[in-house]
Amino acid sequence: MIPDLGAFRGASTRLKGLRLIHTHLNGEKLTQDDLTDLALLRLDLVCAVEVDPNGIPGVVHTAHLIPENPEGKYWLFLKPVRPAEMDINFTDFIQTMEEEFARKQKTKRVDSAERAFLMRVETDPLYDSQNSIDELKELAGSCGVEVLDYAIQHRNRIDPKFLLGKGKLSELIIKALQMGANLLIFDHELTPAQIRTIADFTELKVIDRTQLILDIFARRAHSSEGKIQVELAQLKYLLPRLTTKNTAMSRLTGGIGGRGPGETKLEINRRRVREQIGRLEQGMKNIEKGRKQRRVKRGKRGLPIISIIGYTNAGKSTLLNTMTKSRVFTEDRLFATLDPKSSRLRFPRDAEAIITDTVGFIRDLPRELFAAFRSTLEELNEADVLLHVIDISNPNFEEQIRAVEKVLEELNIANKPTISVFNKEDRFPDKPLLETLCRRFQATAISALNPETLHVLIEKMEEMIVT
Repeated sequence: MIPDLGAFRGASTRLKGLRLIHTHLNGEKLTQDDLTDLALLRLDLVCAVEVDPNGIPGVVHTAHLIPENPEGKYWLFLKPVRPAEMDINFTDFIQTMEEEFARKQKTKRVDSAERAFLMRVETDPLYDSQNSIDELKELAGSCGVEVLDYAIQHRNRIDPKFLLGKGKLSELIIKALQMGANLLIFDHELTPAQIRTIADFTELKVIDRTQLILDIFARRAHSSEGKIQVELAQLKYLLPRLTTKNTAMSRLTGGIGGRGPGETKLEINRRRVREQIGRLEQGMKNIEKGRKQRRVKRGKRGLPIISIIGYTNAGKSTLLNTMTKSRVFTEDRLFATLDPKSSRLRFPRDAEAIITDTVGFIRDLPRELFAAFRSTLEELNEADVLLHVIDISNPNFEEQIRAVEKVLEELNIANKPTISVFNKEDRFPDKPLLETLCRRFQATAISALNPETLHVLIEKMEEMIVT
C-alpha cells in the first residue's frame, strides 16, 4: 500500500520528490497500475525490479513523466538495465524535467492562480453537450479561472461514484496534470460523496457547476440584500457537504460511554452553520418587510412597473442604461450585475413608468440560489409588463428562451403581458432571417447600445402601459 503523500511537496510544475521502487516476481514489465500511480501521484520515477526464483535481481524497468507533447504521451520508458548499470545523475535529471514542465506550461498559459480542466458526462446523445461546456467555460471566466482544456464523455449511464469511468477519469487527470491544471470543474451538480471520492482519487480541488455559480454571485453581490441572499445560498449548499463523521466516533453519540466528550468538531461546525442560516433568514424577513413597504408606496404613486428579464449576459443592464440614461455597471460576461436596479422612464406622450432590471437567469439555476433569490424574483409579480431581452446573436437563443420561460412558470407568472426583444441585432448578419425570426417569436429587434433602434420598442411599451 502506498501511504498518504499529502505531506510531500506538490505543484503543477514540480514532481513529488519521491521514487517508487518495487519488485516484480514474474518478469513483468511496468503495469498500467504502476504508470497510473506514477502520473496521479506525480512521482519522480517508478522502477520495477525483476526477481528470479532464487531472489536474484534481474533487469530494472523504469519510467518517468514527460511534459505535454504532440504525440499525447504521458510518460517515457527508459531502456531496461541491471541495477549496477544505472548511472543517472538523479538530482540533475529531475531538475531538468521540472524546468521543462514549467517552460511548457508557461508558453501555454498566462499566470493564473486557478487553472481548470472541465469535465462533462452526457447520457443523452441528442443533447448539445458542446453548448453546455462552452457556457461552463464562460462561467469559469467570470470567476477569473483560466480554462486549459475540457473533456466530454458519452456514457449509457453516469457512474454513481466517479461520474466518468475510473479508467477514463485517470486518463483525463493525467492530461490535466500534464497541462498544469490545479482545479477540476464538473458541468453537473455533484453529491457530497462524489466530490470527496473524486478529490481523494485525483488529489486536486474539485468543484461543480453549482459551486461555480455561487462563487460568481458572491463576487458580484454588492448590496446588503444581495450579500445576505448569496451567503444564505452558500451555507445551504455547504451544510450537507460538511465531511461526514467517521463511524469510529459513533460510540460517542449517546448511551453509556457517550457522556463527557461533548460535541465533535463536525457537530460544532454544523450547529454554527444552522445558526447562521437562521440569522440570515430572519434578516431576509426584515428585508422583505421593507420591500413590501416600498411596493405600497409605488402603488400609491400609480406608476406602472416594467421588469426587464432575460438570460444572463443578454444585455438587460445595457438596455436599462440606454433607455433611462442610468449608469448601471455592464460587462460582457455572465452575471456582470446581480443587484436589481430601478429607474423612472418617461415616454414621448408624457406617460411615466418604473423600469426595473432583475438578476439574469441561467439554465438549471441552482436550487439554493433560486430559493435565496425567490423573494427578489417574486417582485416580478408586481410588474405590469415583462420585457424579455434575448441575445439573438447567440446560436442557442431558443434554449435560453426556454430556460427563462421555465423560471417564469415556477414563479407562476408565465401568463403576464410580455414584450419579446431581440437584442444585439448588429451582431446578426442575416437581416432577412432576423425579420423571419421576429415574426415567428413576435419580437422587436434592437441594439441596446444604439438608441436609434429603440423607437419601435418604446412605442410598444407605451402602448401596453397606457392601455
